[in-house]
Amino acid sequence: MHRILAADIGGTNSRFAAFETDSGGRLSLLQSCWLRTEKADSFTHLIEQLRGEDFELTPEKADISVLAVAGPVTDGVYSNPPNIKWDVDVSDLPPSLGFRRCELINDFAVQAYACRSPIINGAQQIVAGKIDPGAPLVVVGAGTGLGHAALINDGCGKWLALPSEGGHAGFPFENEAESAYKAFLHQQTGDPYIDAETVVSGRGLSNIHHFLTGRKLKPSQVGDELAEDSPTAIWMNRFYGRVCRNFALQLLAYGGVYIAGGLAAKLPQLVTHAEFKASFRSSAIMAGELRKIPVFLNANEESGLWGAAFYGQQQLNTP
Repeated sequence: MHRILAADIGGTNSRFAAFETDSGGRLSLLQSCWLRTEKADSFTHLIEQLRGEDFELTPEKADISVLAVAGPVTDGVYSNPPNIKWDVDVSDLPPSLGFRRCELINDFAVQAYACRSPIINGAQQIVAGKIDPGAPLVVVGAGTGLGHAALINDGCGKWLALPSEGGHAGFPFENEAESAYKAFLHQQTGDPYIDAETVVSGRGLSNIHHFLTGRKLKPSQVGDELAEDSPTAIWMNRFYGRVCRNFALQLLAYGGVYIAGGLAAKLPQLVTHAEFKASFRSSAIMAGELRKIPVFLNANEESGLWGAAFYGQQQLNTP
């Protein structure tokens, strides 16, 4: 039996969970705890806050700690996340934190690993297709930012996540109305080019609503009044479907596309309108291939913790 401390440190929330494995290798979640990332002044402060909670599995008790962070990871030990005010360096952790074995991993890499954990059984299929279990799968998810990751079979019986910063690639606008929106975003942000995260994320939802209605609201305020067939919802479905389509084609994701992230979990109408499916399958050349690929909504906001635990279990079982 192993004990695994899993963490999913995002721009808004930092989630922690205690897992254990039984003799048959089955993962069980014992306890979870959510903290506000913005209330921590540093990673060390965040762990100190965790110790102040009623959370039993402290770092020194865990066989492995897997920390997922919302940003690119260098050499498996360092990350300076774009939406968090402090960095994480597990190569130089204070002994007082008590970590025995610690690994740092991208937050959407763990979302990919979650697709091979028990949590994925609860995912909702929103676009029909047939999974090829040996093919790559991809995960896309909007929240504070826009995450991308893929998962492939390594050919040796294990799974390998491929992190991506595709959310920071330029977004493909397609028609005159969207060109006007692009000009609006240039004016609002002053950025030299508009990346996908500016369009598909919490602030992206606010941006679309502002452009279409003239009302500048926070994402939560937009969500409170968002009807499924409103122009704001339809535009977001179109853009979210386009992001998923492009990543699915880039990886030939016959293993499926999985939508994660807090935005769709809280507002599923942003990905369940018919406009999402139409946008996802919109390709003059590849429409036939896209019809083979199913899309799922994984609305469980603790799936990243399951993915971190799955990765930790693989690491513990690797000679």
